[in-house]
Amino acid sequence: MGQAPVAHLDADCFYVSAERVRYEHLNGLPVGVLGNQGACVIAKSYEMKAAGVSTGVPIWEAMAKCPDGLYVKRDFRWYEVLSRLMLDVVREFSPKVEYYSIDEFFFEATPPPGMDYQRYAEVVRNRIMEQIRIPVTVGIARTRTLAKLISDTAKPFGAKAVLDRQAETELLARLPVVEITGISGRRERRLQPWGIRTCLDLAQADRRLIRDLLTATGEALWWELNGDPVVPIHPARPLHKALSRGGSFGEATDDPMVIYAWLIRNMERLIEELHYHQVLTKHVSLWVGYRDGQAGEGRASLEYPSDRFDVLLDVLRPCLRRAWIKRVPANRMHLIADRLTPRVSAQLGLFESGGRRADTIAHLKHEVNKKIGRFALRSAATLPLAKIYNDASNDWDICDVKGKMCF
Repeated sequence: MGQAPVAHLDADCFYVSAERVRYEHLNGLPVGVLGNQGACVIAKSYEMKAAGVSTGVPIWEAMAKCPDGLYVKRDFRWYEVLSRLMLDVVREFSPKVEYYSIDEFFFEATPPPGMDYQRYAEVVRNRIMEQIRIPVTVGIARTRTLAKLISDTAKPFGAKAVLDRQAETELLARLPVVEITGISGRRERRLQPWGIRTCLDLAQADRRLIRDLLTATGEALWWELNGDPVVPIHPARPLHKALSRGGSFGEATDDPMVIYAWLIRNMERLIEELHYHQVLTKHVSLWVGYRDGQAGEGRASLEYPSDRFDVLLDVLRPCLRRAWIKRVPANRMHLIADRLTPRVSAQLGLFESGGRRADTIAHLKHEVNKKIGRFALRSAATLPLAKIYNDASNDWDICDVKGKMCF
Protein backbone atom coordinates (compact mmCIF):
# COMPACT_ATOMS: atom_id res chain seq x y z
CA MET A 1 0.00 0.00 0.00
CA GLY A 2 1.35 3.42 -0.97
CA GLN A 3 1.74 6.47 1.21
CA ALA A 4 -1.52 8.02 2.39
CA PRO A 5 -2.60 11.30 0.76
CA VAL A 6 -1.91 14.54 2.61
CA ALA A 7 -4.59 16.91 3.86
CA HIS A 8 -4.09 20.62 4.46
CA LEU A 9 -6.49 22.51 6.71
CA ASP A 10 -6.46 26.30 6.74
CA ALA A 11 -8.82 28.40 8.86
CA ASP A 12 -10.65 31.10 6.91
CA CYS A 13 -9.80 34.62 8.16
CA PHE A 14 -8.79 32.97 11.43
CA TYR A 15 -8.28 36.00 13.68
CA VAL A 16 -11.55 37.55 12.52
CA SER A 17 -13.36 34.22 12.77
CA ALA A 18 -12.01 33.80 16.31
CA GLU A 19 -13.39 37.20 17.30
CA ARG A 20 -16.75 36.26 15.81
CA VAL A 21 -16.90 33.13 17.97
CA ARG A 22 -17.08 35.23 21.14
CA TYR A 23 -18.68 38.33 19.62
CA GLU A 24 -21.46 37.02 17.39
CA HIS A 25 -22.64 40.51 16.46
CA LEU A 26 -19.50 40.79 14.27
CA ASN A 27 -20.85 38.19 11.83
CA GLY A 28 -21.45 39.67 8.39
CA LEU A 29 -19.75 42.97 9.26
CA PRO A 30 -16.42 44.33 7.97
CA VAL A 31 -13.93 43.50 10.72
CA GLY A 32 -10.23 44.26 11.05
CA VAL A 33 -7.88 42.86 13.67
CA LEU A 34 -5.14 45.27 14.74
CA GLY A 35 -1.53 44.55 15.64
CA ASN A 36 1.61 46.60 16.29
CA GLN A 37 0.00 48.28 19.29
CA GLY A 38 -3.10 49.04 17.24
CA ALA A 39 -1.15 50.71 14.45
CA CYS A 40 -2.01 48.43 11.52
CA VAL A 41 -4.42 45.79 10.23
CA ILE A 42 -2.95 42.29 10.57
CA ALA A 43 -6.12 40.45 9.47
CA LYS A 44 -9.41 41.41 7.88
CA SER A 45 -12.76 39.84 7.03
CA TYR A 46 -13.87 39.19 3.47
CA GLU A 47 -16.27 42.14 3.85
CA MET A 48 -13.40 44.47 4.72
CA LYS A 49 -11.26 43.04 1.93
CA ALA A 50 -14.08 43.90 -0.50
CA ALA A 51 -13.81 47.52 0.67
CA GLY A 52 -10.20 47.60 -0.51
CA VAL A 53 -8.39 47.13 2.81
CA SER A 54 -5.17 45.11 2.57
CA THR A 55 -3.33 43.29 5.32
CA GLY A 56 -0.57 45.43 6.82
CA VAL A 57 -2.06 48.85 6.05
CA PRO A 58 -2.04 51.52 8.81
CA ILE A 59 -5.25 51.89 10.77
CA TRP A 60 -5.91 55.40 9.44
CA GLU A 61 -5.68 54.17 5.85
CA ALA A 62 -8.02 51.27 6.61
CA MET A 63 -10.56 53.59 8.24
CA ALA A 64 -10.48 55.89 5.22
CA LYS A 65 -11.28 52.98 2.90
CA CYS A 66 -13.73 51.29 5.25
CA PRO A 67 -15.22 53.89 7.64
CA ASP A 68 -17.98 51.47 8.67
CA GLY A 69 -15.49 48.80 9.69
CA LEU A 70 -15.13 47.48 13.22
CA TYR A 71 -11.57 47.25 14.50
CA VAL A 72 -10.46 45.06 17.40
CA LYS A 73 -7.05 44.49 18.95
CA ARG A 74 -5.43 41.11 18.58
CA ASP A 75 -5.75 38.51 21.36
CA PHE A 76 -3.34 35.64 20.77
CA ARG A 77 -4.27 33.89 24.02
CA TRP A 78 -7.81 33.48 22.69
CA TYR A 79 -6.61 32.53 19.23
CA GLU A 80 -4.39 29.85 20.76
CA VAL A 81 -7.33 28.38 22.69
CA LEU A 82 -9.31 27.93 19.46
CA SER A 83 -6.26 26.77 17.53
CA ARG A 84 -5.63 23.93 19.98
CA LEU A 85 -9.30 22.97 19.95
CA MET A 86 -9.07 22.64 16.16
CA LEU A 87 -5.89 20.61 16.57
CA ASP A 88 -7.71 18.23 18.93
CA VAL A 89 -10.49 17.72 16.38
CA VAL A 90 -8.05 17.00 13.55
CA ARG A 91 -6.27 14.44 15.74
CA GLU A 92 -9.58 12.59 16.07
CA PHE A 93 -9.49 12.06 12.30
CA SER A 94 -5.82 11.33 11.71
CA PRO A 95 -2.98 9.52 13.50
CA LYS A 96 -0.38 11.89 12.10
CA VAL A 97 -0.89 15.67 12.39
CA GLU A 98 1.54 18.55 11.96
CA TYR A 99 0.83 21.77 13.86
CA TYR A 100 2.16 23.95 11.07
CA SER A 101 0.94 27.35 12.27
CA ILE A 102 -1.71 28.80 14.53
CA ASP A 103 -4.33 28.37 11.79
CA GLU A 104 -2.89 25.65 9.55
CA PHE A 105 -2.42 21.90 9.90
CA PHE A 106 -1.07 19.18 7.64
CA PHE A 107 -2.24 15.65 8.35
CA GLU A 108 -2.36 12.17 6.92
CA ALA A 109 -5.72 11.68 5.21
CA THR A 110 -7.17 8.44 6.59
CA PRO A 111 -10.90 8.14 5.91
CA PRO A 112 -12.72 5.23 7.56
CA PRO A 113 -13.84 2.27 5.43
CA GLY A 114 -16.62 3.22 3.04
CA MET A 115 -15.79 6.95 3.01
CA ASP A 116 -14.00 8.54 0.06
CA TYR A 117 -11.49 11.38 0.35
CA GLN A 118 -13.90 14.06 -0.80
CA ARG A 119 -16.40 13.14 1.89
CA TYR A 120 -13.59 12.89 4.45
CA ALA A 121 -12.53 16.49 3.72
CA GLU A 122 -16.12 17.64 4.11
CA VAL A 123 -16.59 15.78 7.40
CA VAL A 124 -13.44 17.28 8.95
CA ARG A 125 -14.44 20.77 7.83
CA ASN A 126 -18.00 20.39 9.11
CA ARG A 127 -16.94 18.92 12.46
CA ILE A 128 -14.75 21.93 13.24
CA MET A 129 -17.54 24.31 12.26
CA GLU A 130 -20.06 22.43 14.43
CA GLN A 131 -17.86 22.13 17.50
CA ILE A 132 -15.75 25.30 17.40
CA ARG A 133 -17.64 27.57 14.99
CA ILE A 134 -14.50 28.36 13.00
CA PRO A 135 -14.87 28.11 9.20
CA VAL A 136 -11.99 26.19 7.62
CA THR A 137 -11.03 24.88 4.20
CA VAL A 138 -9.59 21.40 3.65
CA GLY A 139 -7.61 20.26 0.62
CA ILE A 140 -6.42 16.69 0.00
CA ALA A 141 -3.79 15.62 -2.52
CA ARG A 142 -0.89 13.26 -3.09
CA THR A 143 1.63 15.70 -1.52
CA ARG A 144 1.54 18.53 0.98
CA THR A 145 2.48 21.14 -1.64
CA LEU A 146 -0.44 20.08 -3.83
CA ALA A 147 -2.76 19.88 -0.81
CA LYS A 148 -2.00 23.49 0.12
CA LEU A 149 -2.57 24.70 -3.44
CA ILE A 150 -5.92 22.90 -3.46
CA SER A 151 -7.08 24.34 -0.15
CA ASP A 152 -6.00 27.83 -1.21
CA THR A 153 -8.14 27.59 -4.35
CA ALA A 154 -11.14 26.10 -2.50
CA LYS A 155 -11.57 28.97 -0.01
CA PRO A 156 -13.70 29.99 1.76
CA PHE A 157 -15.27 27.08 3.67
CA GLY A 158 -14.26 24.64 0.99
CA ALA A 159 -13.46 20.93 0.94
CA LYS A 160 -11.77 19.41 -2.07
CA ALA A 161 -9.85 16.21 -2.81
CA VAL A 162 -7.79 16.08 -6.01
CA LEU A 163 -5.98 12.78 -6.48
CA ASP A 164 -5.84 12.05 -10.22
CA ARG A 165 -3.10 13.39 -12.47
CA GLN A 166 -5.40 15.02 -15.02
CA ALA A 167 -7.14 17.10 -12.36
CA GLU A 168 -3.74 18.03 -10.89
CA THR A 169 -2.51 19.16 -14.31
CA GLU A 170 -5.58 21.32 -14.88
CA LEU A 171 -5.16 22.92 -11.46
CA LEU A 172 -1.45 23.64 -11.89
CA ALA A 173 -2.00 25.15 -15.34
CA ARG A 174 -4.39 27.74 -13.87
CA LEU A 175 -2.18 28.86 -11.01
CA PRO A 176 0.69 31.36 -11.28
CA VAL A 177 3.93 30.03 -9.85
CA VAL A 178 3.83 32.58 -7.00
CA GLU A 179 0.92 30.62 -5.51
CA ILE A 180 3.50 28.10 -4.29
CA THR A 181 4.68 28.90 -0.79
CA GLY A 182 8.30 30.00 -1.01
CA ILE A 183 8.14 31.23 -4.63
CA SER A 184 8.00 35.02 -4.80
CA GLY A 185 10.17 38.05 -5.38
CA ARG A 186 13.72 37.03 -6.24
CA ARG A 187 12.83 33.38 -6.84
CA GLU A 188 10.03 34.34 -9.21
CA ARG A 189 12.44 36.58 -11.14
CA ARG A 190 14.93 33.72 -11.48
CA LEU A 191 12.27 31.57 -13.13
CA GLN A 192 10.90 34.15 -15.58
CA PRO A 193 13.76 34.03 -18.15
CA TRP A 194 13.09 30.30 -18.49
CA GLY A 195 9.41 30.84 -19.25
CA ILE A 196 8.30 29.41 -15.91
CA ARG A 197 5.21 31.40 -15.01
CA THR A 198 2.67 28.82 -13.86
CA CYS A 199 2.83 25.97 -11.39
CA LEU A 200 2.57 23.56 -14.31
CA ASP A 201 5.56 25.23 -16.00
CA LEU A 202 7.62 24.51 -12.90
CA ALA A 203 6.38 20.93 -12.66
CA GLN A 204 7.24 20.26 -16.32
CA ALA A 205 10.64 21.98 -16.23
CA ASP A 206 13.88 20.01 -16.05
CA ARG A 207 14.48 18.98 -12.46
CA ARG A 208 18.19 19.82 -12.61
CA LEU A 209 17.40 23.31 -13.88
CA ILE A 210 15.04 23.90 -10.96
CA ARG A 211 17.71 22.72 -8.54
CA ASP A 212 20.23 25.10 -10.09
CA LEU A 213 17.79 28.01 -9.91
CA LEU A 214 16.12 27.32 -6.56
CA THR A 215 18.55 24.97 -4.75
CA ALA A 216 17.45 21.75 -3.03
CA THR A 217 14.35 23.46 -1.63
CA GLY A 218 13.12 24.19 -5.14
CA GLU A 219 13.88 20.65 -6.25
CA ALA A 220 11.71 19.37 -3.38
CA LEU A 221 8.85 21.53 -4.66
CA TRP A 222 9.37 20.08 -8.15
CA TRP A 223 9.00 16.53 -6.83
CA GLU A 224 5.95 17.50 -4.78
CA LEU A 225 4.23 19.20 -7.73
CA ASN A 226 4.75 15.99 -9.70
CA GLY A 227 3.00 13.95 -7.03
CA ASP A 228 6.05 12.51 -5.26
CA PRO A 229 5.89 13.28 -1.52
CA VAL A 230 9.34 14.31 -0.29
CA VAL A 231 8.39 16.80 2.43
CA PRO A 232 7.18 14.76 5.42
CA ILE A 233 4.52 15.51 8.00
CA HIS A 234 6.12 16.45 11.32
CA PRO A 235 3.94 15.39 14.29
CA ALA A 236 6.41 17.10 16.66
CA ARG A 237 8.47 20.23 16.15
CA PRO A 238 12.23 19.60 15.87
CA LEU A 239 14.49 21.27 18.42
CA HIS A 240 15.11 24.96 17.80
CA LYS A 241 18.49 25.97 16.39
CA ALA A 242 17.83 29.56 17.46
CA LEU A 243 15.29 31.47 19.54
CA SER A 244 14.20 35.05 18.98
CA ARG A 245 11.96 37.77 20.31
CA GLY A 246 11.09 41.22 19.02
CA GLY A 247 8.87 43.05 16.60
CA SER A 248 7.44 46.47 15.90
CA PHE A 249 7.50 49.32 18.41
CA GLY A 250 4.18 50.59 17.08
CA GLU A 251 5.42 54.17 17.43
CA ALA A 252 8.87 55.06 16.11
CA THR A 253 11.21 56.71 18.61
CA ASP A 254 14.70 58.22 18.77
CA ASP A 255 14.64 58.41 22.58
CA PRO A 256 17.58 56.27 23.80
CA MET A 257 15.78 55.45 27.07
CA VAL A 258 12.77 54.08 25.19
CA ILE A 259 14.96 52.10 22.80
CA TYR A 260 16.84 50.68 25.79
CA ALA A 261 13.50 49.79 27.40
CA TRP A 262 12.60 47.80 24.27
CA LEU A 263 15.92 45.98 24.54
CA ILE A 264 15.10 44.97 28.12
CA ARG A 265 11.53 43.93 27.27
CA ASN A 266 12.69 41.74 24.41
CA MET A 267 15.53 40.33 26.48
CA GLU A 268 13.19 39.34 29.32
CA ARG A 269 10.90 37.67 26.81
CA LEU A 270 13.87 35.87 25.23
CA ILE A 271 14.98 34.62 28.64
CA GLU A 272 11.46 33.25 29.19
CA GLU A 273 11.84 31.28 25.97
CA LEU A 274 15.26 29.96 26.93
CA HIS A 275 13.81 28.79 30.25
CA TYR A 276 10.84 27.13 28.55
CA HIS A 277 13.03 25.13 26.18
CA GLN A 278 15.61 24.40 28.91
CA VAL A 279 18.51 25.70 26.84
CA LEU A 280 21.34 28.20 27.25
CA THR A 281 22.80 30.47 24.58
CA LYS A 282 26.43 31.09 23.66
CA HIS A 283 25.81 33.79 21.03
CA VAL A 284 23.33 36.67 20.63
CA SER A 285 22.44 39.10 17.84
CA LEU A 286 20.56 42.39 18.07
CA TRP A 287 18.94 44.02 15.04
CA VAL A 288 17.31 47.47 15.07
CA GLY A 289 15.25 48.79 12.16
CA TYR A 290 14.70 52.49 11.52
CA ARG A 291 11.84 54.43 10.01
CA ASP A 292 13.97 55.69 7.11
CA GLY A 293 14.86 52.14 6.05
CA GLN A 294 18.26 51.95 7.70
CA ALA A 295 19.18 49.12 10.05
CA GLY A 296 21.82 48.53 12.68
CA GLU A 297 23.15 45.28 14.08
CA GLY A 298 25.35 44.00 16.87
CA ARG A 299 26.58 40.48 17.64
CA ALA A 300 28.38 39.01 20.60
CA SER A 301 29.58 35.69 21.96
CA LEU A 302 29.22 34.82 25.62
CA GLU A 303 32.11 33.53 27.69
CA TYR A 304 29.96 30.57 28.72
CA PRO A 305 26.42 29.43 27.79
CA SER A 306 23.87 31.30 29.87
CA ASP A 307 20.28 32.45 30.28
CA ARG A 308 21.04 34.91 33.08
CA PHE A 309 19.67 38.45 32.86
CA ASP A 310 22.91 40.10 34.00
CA VAL A 311 25.14 38.04 31.71
CA LEU A 312 23.02 38.66 28.62
CA LEU A 313 22.66 42.36 29.39
CA ASP A 314 26.43 42.77 29.70
CA VAL A 315 26.91 41.56 26.11
CA LEU A 316 23.78 43.16 24.64
CA ARG A 317 24.54 46.71 25.81
CA PRO A 318 27.53 46.97 23.43
CA CYS A 319 25.40 45.38 20.70
CA LEU A 320 22.82 48.14 21.13
CA ARG A 321 25.51 50.81 20.93
CA ARG A 322 26.66 49.33 17.62
CA ALA A 323 23.10 49.07 16.29
CA TRP A 324 21.95 52.53 17.43
CA ILE A 325 21.80 55.33 14.86
CA LYS A 326 21.53 58.63 16.75
CA ARG A 327 18.63 60.97 16.08
CA VAL A 328 16.98 58.55 13.63
CA PRO A 329 13.64 57.13 14.85
CA ALA A 330 13.74 53.36 15.36
CA ASN A 331 10.57 51.35 14.80
CA ARG A 332 11.45 47.68 15.37
CA MET A 333 13.92 45.39 17.09
CA HIS A 334 14.80 41.68 17.10
CA LEU A 335 16.94 39.66 19.49
CA ILE A 336 18.26 36.27 18.41
CA ALA A 337 19.92 33.66 20.60
CA ASP A 338 21.74 30.82 18.87
CA ARG A 339 24.47 28.26 19.56
CA LEU A 340 22.03 26.73 21.98
CA THR A 341 23.03 24.00 24.40
CA PRO A 342 20.80 21.99 26.76
CA ARG A 343 20.64 23.21 30.33
CA VAL A 344 22.44 20.83 32.70
CA SER A 345 22.25 20.48 36.45
CA ALA A 346 25.68 22.04 37.01
CA GLN A 347 25.90 25.23 34.96
CA LEU A 348 29.18 27.03 34.55
CA GLY A 349 27.32 30.17 35.56
CA LEU A 350 26.88 28.87 39.10
CA PHE A 351 30.62 29.15 39.61
CA GLU A 352 30.91 32.64 38.20
CA SER A 353 30.71 35.79 40.32
CA GLY A 354 27.13 36.44 41.43
CA GLY A 355 25.82 33.27 39.81
CA ARG A 356 23.87 31.88 42.74
CA ARG A 357 22.38 35.25 43.62
CA ALA A 358 21.35 35.89 40.00
CA ASP A 359 19.74 32.46 39.72
CA THR A 360 17.85 32.99 42.98
CA ILE A 361 16.49 36.31 41.71
CA ALA A 362 15.54 34.73 38.36
CA HIS A 363 13.70 31.91 40.14
CA LEU A 364 11.83 34.36 42.38
CA LYS A 365 10.89 36.49 39.37
CA HIS A 366 9.59 33.43 37.53
CA GLU A 367 7.49 32.26 40.49
CA VAL A 368 5.97 35.72 41.09
CA ASN A 369 5.02 36.15 37.44
CA LYS A 370 3.65 32.61 37.30
CA LYS A 371 1.40 33.30 40.27
CA ILE A 372 0.38 36.93 39.72
CA GLY A 373 0.68 37.37 35.98
CA ARG A 374 3.19 37.73 33.19
CA PHE A 375 5.42 40.82 33.56
CA ALA A 376 4.05 41.55 37.06
CA LEU A 377 7.69 41.62 38.13
CA ARG A 378 10.01 43.07 35.53
CA SER A 379 13.04 45.33 35.16
CA ALA A 380 12.52 48.99 36.08
CA ALA A 381 14.28 49.85 32.82
CA THR A 382 10.99 49.02 31.05
CA LEU A 383 9.08 51.84 32.81
CA PRO A 384 9.12 54.03 29.65
CA LEU A 385 6.92 51.31 28.08
CA ALA A 386 4.14 51.53 30.68
CA LYS A 387 1.58 52.01 27.89
CA ILE A 388 2.66 48.73 26.31
CA TYR A 389 2.47 46.78 29.56
CA ASN A 390 -0.89 48.27 30.51
CA ASP A 391 -2.45 46.97 27.28
CA ALA A 392 -3.39 43.31 27.77
CA SER A 393 -3.24 42.67 24.01
CA ASN A 394 0.55 42.93 24.27
CA ASP A 395 0.86 40.20 26.93
CA TRP A 396 0.83 37.32 24.44
CA ASP A 397 2.26 37.18 20.95
CA ILE A 398 2.01 34.62 18.18
CA CYS A 399 5.53 33.43 18.96
CA ASP A 400 4.31 32.53 22.47
CA VAL A 401 2.12 29.81 20.96
CA LYS A 402 4.35 26.79 21.41
CA GLY A 403 4.86 23.73 19.23
CA LYS A 404 4.16 25.26 15.81
CA MET A 405 6.43 24.42 12.91
CA CYS A 406 6.57 28.01 11.72
CA PHE A 407 5.89 31.51 12.99
